[in-house]
Amino acid sequence: MFESLISTNSVSLILVFFEGIISFFSPCVIPLIPVYISFLAGNAKQVGEDGFITYQRKKVFVNTVSFVLGISFAFFVLGMSFSALRIFFYSNKLLFTRLGGILIIMLGLFQLEVFHIKLLRRDRKFNLNLDNKKVNPLLAFIMGFTFSFAWTPCVGPALSSVLILASGAKSALTGNMLVLIYAGGFIIPFLILGLFTTMNSFISPSTNENEPEDVSEDKTDIVNEDEVISDTPKGNLTYPAPDFTLMDQYGNEHTLSDYKGKVVFLNFWATWCPPCQKEMPHIEELYAEYNFNEDDVIILGVANPKSDDYPYNQDVSQEEIKEFLKDNEYTFPVVFDVTGEIFNKYFIQSFPTTFMIDKEGNIKGYVTGILTKGIMQNVIQETLDSAK
Repeated sequence: MFESLISTNSVSLILVFFEGIISFFSPCVIPLIPVYISFLAGNAKQVGEDGFITYQRKKVFVNTVSFVLGISFAFFVLGMSFSALRIFFYSNKLLFTRLGGILIIMLGLFQLEVFHIKLLRRDRKFNLNLDNKKVNPLLAFIMGFTFSFAWTPCVGPALSSVLILASGAKSALTGNMLVLIYAGGFIIPFLILGLFTTMNSFISPSTNENEPEDVSEDKTDIVNEDEVISDTPKGNLTYPAPDFTLMDQYGNEHTLSDYKGKVVFLNFWATWCPPCQKEMPHIEELYAEYNFNEDDVIILGVANPKSDDYPYNQDVSQEEIKEFLKDNEYTFPVVFDVTGEIFNKYFIQSFPTTFMIDKEGNIKGYVTGILTKGIMQNVIQETLDSAK
């Protein structure tokens, strides 16, 4: 069968397999991997006696398998549809050539605003709220099947080449094998993540030498909706938040130690970071809901702009960051760490990273990755309650 596949299509199976791997690392997929893995680990949470939250690897892996089966099923649906459409279009190629020409002319005139079609100006979105759902294999399968269609624009070049090869194969079995090999390259990284990723949720800092070293790759990149920050494990010392004095976009000075007696929500972000862009509207909403930093909660962003003196910093220039905030109508204060010193003191390695600082000026916990608004409210409230 494999010899027939190679000789019939003159295509390297290894190339098709690597096209799948390349698709996994596309811009639409790789930034959202932490979100998918976190959701798939949703009901595998376990809280140990020491206060740390871990996840049952078996449950995570089973959910991941269901998730990738959903992805694979979507690819096979596309493959079968592509083959059927190829036959249909080929038998009516003259008709569709003429219709396609007319359509291109109409769309060109529409783009030039010669006429208007209201239908083409409408935007329709399907919102799937999974915040309060407990994951199970069936839901994971549906999630994989659904989200795989959202990825098709980004993985299109690789996927379309495979579908074209599959549709031109001499037998359905050969075509399906090509799709299977491509799907294998795409989903194997998911399976590796589900099998080998060990996760902690909102982590309290520790200085106990007997506890595992804090490795950033082993933390989850998002906290589930029903999770809250964990208390500092017994025997651990409190860890004071590194102090700083920085200027914000309005020219106001902020000294962290001045906020003792209040809870500080400290968010490190960058303008080019899609997960940051996704959570920033929620931060802006919280800034208003907590009375614009006038009460017991301080909302504060931290950016690391480039400058002539520090050209290798994480973000664009300070003026460009200000313009980004203005264009998006974000009014919560964002301080500028021009030298990168504060980023280093907080060991920032990924975006976004959020720290909760209690009323005593100690780090209550931190998380790397996207936070939903509900989770933000939970961690703020828990930090407030910890002082009572």
